[in-house]
Amino acid sequence: MDYKKYIADRIKIDGVGENEIYSSIALPPNSEMGDFALPCFKFAKVLRKSPVAIAEELKSAYVTDGVISEVSALNGYLNFKVNKVGLAGSIISEVLKEGDGFGASDTGAGKTVCIDYSSVNIAKPFHIGHLSTTVLGSALYKLYKFLGYEVVGINHLGDYGTQFGKLICAYKHWGNKQEVEKGGIHAINELYVRFNNEADEQMESEAREYFRLIESGDREANEIFEWFKALTLKYVEGIYSRLGVKFDSYAGERFYTDKMQPVIDELRAKNLLKESEGATIVDLEAYGMPPCLILRSDGASLYATRDLAAAYYRKSTYNFHKCLYVVAYQQNLHFKQVFKVIELMGNDWAKDLVHVAYGMVSLEDGAMSTRKGKVVWLEDVINKCVEKAYNVVAEKNPDLENKSEIAEKVGIGAVIFGALYNNKIKDIVFSYDKVLSFEGETSVYVQYTCARANSVVSKAEGIRLPNDYQPNAAEFEVVKAIAAFKTTLVEAAEKYEPSYIARYAVDLAQKFNKFYIECKILSAEGETKDFRLALTAATLQTLKNALALLGIGVPDKM
Repeated sequence: MDYKKYIADRIKIDGVGENEIYSSIALPPNSEMGDFALPCFKFAKVLRKSPVAIAEELKSAYVTDGVISEVSALNGYLNFKVNKVGLAGSIISEVLKEGDGFGASDTGAGKTVCIDYSSVNIAKPFHIGHLSTTVLGSALYKLYKFLGYEVVGINHLGDYGTQFGKLICAYKHWGNKQEVEKGGIHAINELYVRFNNEADEQMESEAREYFRLIESGDREANEIFEWFKALTLKYVEGIYSRLGVKFDSYAGERFYTDKMQPVIDELRAKNLLKESEGATIVDLEAYGMPPCLILRSDGASLYATRDLAAAYYRKSTYNFHKCLYVVAYQQNLHFKQVFKVIELMGNDWAKDLVHVAYGMVSLEDGAMSTRKGKVVWLEDVINKCVEKAYNVVAEKNPDLENKSEIAEKVGIGAVIFGALYNNKIKDIVFSYDKVLSFEGETSVYVQYTCARANSVVSKAEGIRLPNDYQPNAAEFEVVKAIAAFKTTLVEAAEKYEPSYIARYAVDLAQKFNKFYIECKILSAEGETKDFRLALTAATLQTLKNALALLGIGVPDKM
């Protein structure tokens, strides 16, 4: 049962919608106050009353029943205590019945969400800077699927630009087909770095000519480019497979080459284009933004031109409910400009375009530069995390079987969780020791909790949930945490914040471990043992579901 919704449905506040009431209901910091609380401070302005008076009035109007056993008002908060027996029985039985579908819903039925994420650059390394967009986009993909949406994962490939002319030029001067085929993306990157370090003006001129040849359809230039593209995708798809990331479309920048002109024509027909120092722009000064560049003075398109064409294509092809762009916060202005131009063109769906901005990721020794060759490859970060995970697991449990398989799950989980645990807009300094700790707010801690719960459940002779069991304080804290899973998913989807799920998993694991330490499980007797085993099984399933939405697997043993 969604208790927040149950409460929200029964509260009426003049001038305040049910959704606002629902989103305001939270877990109180002190469980003795209640199981749920509604802060009344934000309603004071609408009702022109003090929060204390509002809470008292709402308390008087609320009728308790078999679900909510007590309502109290304290310091501007309306507190609710639920029927512990009823909540424990209903939520645990729901988890055990629905299994890996617990938490899923049909909220998004009939709605499509497009998610543009990862967006690797062809012939450039897949470095740690791509980590956030890749795992954040993937988590949102899984979350919206789980909530019943039709989801389209889009890898908007960076496959357009003068750098490809530089690469072909470098290959022509210094490349060897067999060596590039063998070295793949690493060999291509070495050529790119060498060009930027050694190219003279003559080579720069050749590079511009090779890019022109690509654009004009030259067979040889395009064959080399497509070869570079195939080698890049082969490489990154290996990493995507390990991270559990998938896409439904690889339509990149080049895909929109023939789709830009209709958008430019429409901009011109609606008198939105202006000439400025030879360039073609949309003037956005009235909206507090610099102009949006549509065409350079030489007539070449820009990122904005291609993003406008992409937005139009996605709307006409998928008729999306939302189109999310999972791109670093440095592009905030770019997307504000693009979205505003689409709005000025008379499209009400501009409001459905969302820039899901995130912070940067670096290792403890600093950031990286592709151009200068100082790059931290994501593959190396993953491999090092898996290697360290193997050592950690082997030290913790030397006799453990399948240590390599477990280390892969633990290491990959640590990489993903390390990027998703904090609010997405924060910059992240990635620390191997921190993300692989068995203590604290890590995926390893949650996975170990799952292994602990699995060990208990595997020793049980069946799971039987007793009727009318009165849970104690430690048990009920776990029950309430499980009951909060569904609303956590809804809030994570509304805020585009998988960190809510990551933090939820840690919170549930902490509450379960407190229960595990305080309460005997296998050595308990009768209905107490039955209830605690059922609660353990429900916790295990809920944690598995939460981690799965982040792209993290759970070993049976650790």
